[in-house]
Amino acid sequence: MAAIVETVEIARSPEEVFAYMDQLERHGEWQSQIVSVRRDTQGPTGVGTRATDVRRTPMGKQSVTYEIVEHDPPRRASFRGVNGPVRPHGAVTVEPVGDGRSKLTLELDLEGHGLLGKLLAPLALSQSRKLVPQDQQRLKERLEAGA
Repeated sequence: MAAIVETVEIARSPEEVFAYMDQLERHGEWQSQIVSVRRDTQGPTGVGTRATDVRRTPMGKQSVTYEIVEHDPPRRASFRGVNGPVRPHGAVTVEPVGDGRSKLTLELDLEGHGLLGKLLAPLALSQSRKLVPQDQQRLKERLEAGA
């Protein structure tokens, strides 16, 4: 079980929600800690796609590269961090809830690598527990406003 599991209902179809999530370059529109996003691979988002986020952290700006390891539109995608002392891994599941609505569930965990990572991971996880619900609310608002 992931350390963080958050769900939000969105008044958009699963196809629309998933398509927006697939636009990795737009994640900074709803994730408050993202400063910038760079897609590291060409082509549409799928298994093997990599992107690097520059994120605000308590230790300053950090680059986090992640890879898509599962991609099943419009239902599920999962990812894993590939660098840094604290690496995210998790999944996004989009389910229809009727009448053009979707339920989006984010599962997220952070894994510490090395001594520094093992010290920082609990702090980063605590911060993420506060930020993820706020970010999901922003995602809902953007999608329902027509993003």
